[in-house]
Amino acid sequence: MKLVGKAILGLSVVALLFGCKGKEKSATTGWNLDDSKWGGFESAKVKEQMTPPGMVFIEGGAFVMGSMTDNVRYEWHNQPKKVTVSSFYMDECEVTNLDYREYLYWLNRVYGNDYPEVYQKALPDTLVWRSKLSYNEPMVDYYFRHPSWADYPVVGVSWVQASEYCNWRTDRVNEKILIDKGILEFDPDQAGDNVFTTDAYLAGQYEGYVKEDLEDLNPNSQGTRKVRPEDGILLPRFRLPTEAEWEYAALALVGNTVDERIVERRIYPWNGHITRTAEKKYYGEMMANFKRSRGDAMGVASALNDHWEYTAPVMFYFPNDFGLYNMAGNVAEWVMDVYRPNTGLDAEDMNPYRGNVYMTKVTDSDGMIAEKDSLGRISYRAVTTEECINRLNYRQSDNINYLDGDLASQLSDSWITEGGEEEGGDGGFTDEEGEGEEVKSETNGMYNYGKTSMIDDKARVVKGGSWKDRAYYLSPGQRRYLDQNQSASWIGFRCAMDRVGSREQ
Repeated sequence: MKLVGKAILGLSVVALLFGCKGKEKSATTGWNLDDSKWGGFESAKVKEQMTPPGMVFIEGGAFVMGSMTDNVRYEWHNQPKKVTVSSFYMDECEVTNLDYREYLYWLNRVYGNDYPEVYQKALPDTLVWRSKLSYNEPMVDYYFRHPSWADYPVVGVSWVQASEYCNWRTDRVNEKILIDKGILEFDPDQAGDNVFTTDAYLAGQYEGYVKEDLEDLNPNSQGTRKVRPEDGILLPRFRLPTEAEWEYAALALVGNTVDERIVERRIYPWNGHITRTAEKKYYGEMMANFKRSRGDAMGVASALNDHWEYTAPVMFYFPNDFGLYNMAGNVAEWVMDVYRPNTGLDAEDMNPYRGNVYMTKVTDSDGMIAEKDSLGRISYRAVTTEECINRLNYRQSDNINYLDGDLASQLSDSWITEGGEEEGGDGGFTDEEGEGEEVKSETNGMYNYGKTSMIDDKARVVKGGSWKDRAYYLSPGQRRYLDQNQSASWIGFRCAMDRVGSREQ
């Protein structure tokens, strides 16, 4: 009984001590934090970012980006260069037909009555399966819609469509988070401009079915408030990975690294040859879905090599050491970057990327965020030259052509013509002196699109091999490009997301 009494007494003392503990104070002012009597400044507790649904954490680091094999096509647009990539998240596998059909269903349910064109613009092009001297009509008719192909990668999706899917996924995941937190209730009647988008919610332009807003400690407030970015509740945007991120994730050198030493440099997303050698049980198993040789897309009956003549289920083959599936073969994938042959030489060595066009939210005459559009979305515009004039790190919003197509990288001024006459190109502008000289488009100063080059500002990088490619393209360093509004039967995509805070998990 004495021991029990002492234990109770001890617990009481501990409770008393904690009960008397004062509010957490600011290290710089001494004011109480999270205290409405002291102004109500809130300090959200440090928390790690949650792993988004369907994604894998990719711990960043340094690696040699570029080709690790002989360039058999003599393109020389992927010279090796050591770069560093920040930690991020990436989809475990490619976006599937089922995933994309969920997206289309939502668009049709929410916008179908008033804005059917939104749904129509998002539809994949199933005609990409057609070939003039091949019978592929079953793929045209059934591949995207039939449940037997639900877990196969979606194809026929352009870069623009893939980017729109990323935006939609951002909003659906963040809406689900607010529902799970008990802040919002599910609203099945969303339509038109009354839809949840992350930007509109943060701008105070979406109300929804409120279950319980957060307590507002500001003594001048109404007692509750919406979620803010500072709360750490909402996730960053889903997006396409950069070329550097995709290549780094595909190589997965984390499996070959010992004390900062990479003990074996990989050609493919695994060690060794194109067949499995790591475990005796699986000796000889193909590691990816590709075309072994002309006319051999899957092997022979009773002895299929990679098992699939076209695409394969997204989790059919072994994952790499990051846990990512099909980073070689099956379908090639869109990435964010605008294509330029020399990006590997020009770009920064920290998170290299070409394609920056800096944007800002559209505001009204009072400087407030402008009213959302008819689809419930907040509008953005490019940053103006006047807004950049005093900056040290950039002077214009569109930096796609920086060091490769812009004015500073021209070899001569012969492309400036008198009187506004242009010798080809896709547009021009008047020089600063306003004397009537017109300059060709910055891109066409270096790349004469449609005449000597197929490169323009809409050319986007495509990474990885596909079901119709030879083993050469299975190496993550290889790169190709396609217009951002076009699609193909061999190109799919997967999403990525920034990692905020700590770089380790």
